[in-house]
Amino acid sequence: MDLLFTVALQESLQRYQELLEEVDVWFSRCQQKHPTAIRCAHGCSGCCRGLFDISLLDAALLQQGVRQLPAQEQATILARCRQRAAALEQLWPDFAPPYQLNLLDEALWQEMPEDDLTPCPLLRKDGCCTVYPFRPMTCRLHGLPNIDSDGTLFSDNICSLNRDGSLPLDDPSLRHPFNDLFSREFALLRPFNKTVRGANDCEFDTFIPTALLIDFRDLFQS
Repeated sequence: MDLLFTVALQESLQRYQELLEEVDVWFSRCQQKHPTAIRCAHGCSGCCRGLFDISLLDAALLQQGVRQLPAQEQATILARCRQRAAALEQLWPDFAPPYQLNLLDEALWQEMPEDDLTPCPLLRKDGCCTVYPFRPMTCRLHGLPNIDSDGTLFSDNICSLNRDGSLPLDDPSLRHPFNDLFSREFALLRPFNKTVRGANDCEFDTFIPTALLIDFRDLFQS
């Protein structure tokens, strides 16, 4: 039986997807409030370049999404992922399956070059994501600043298309209870990591291309 689809893990993925949908609601609300200042739109893929670190929950959700695609499309995506992974393994010889970034020096992967224009392997030619409903947390947060309801700034990264000065960062409509959101994310990550890896932490980050190459059966057996 596919370990990803055991009842316990499927329930964790469902709860996580519900959490991600809350982020979508926040983003849509921001767009509605500032329709001319926020340029993000269907088919815009300016942010879908380079490498982003994601969690093990994100990795499992992405694999679930890819498995729903036609076989040929799956094969094309996985070929791109293997090509990207091979390049990373050449760059970082210690980066090998199951592609856990936390085992590397943080300086190598937490400051990725901004000029990396390599398209995400999940990106179609029309600029749309092949697994949009299953995309990771970072993809949903990207483009707008992440400011908690109490004013705490979690991230001031703004897509260059939205950085023209017309987006009022002090507008409460841009804020969201991110502190609570991230706390609930970690509350899901811990039992998921415990079940999958036998670990009591959340320390398993990977990249989107390598996430699709992780064999979860190996994690269960390790």
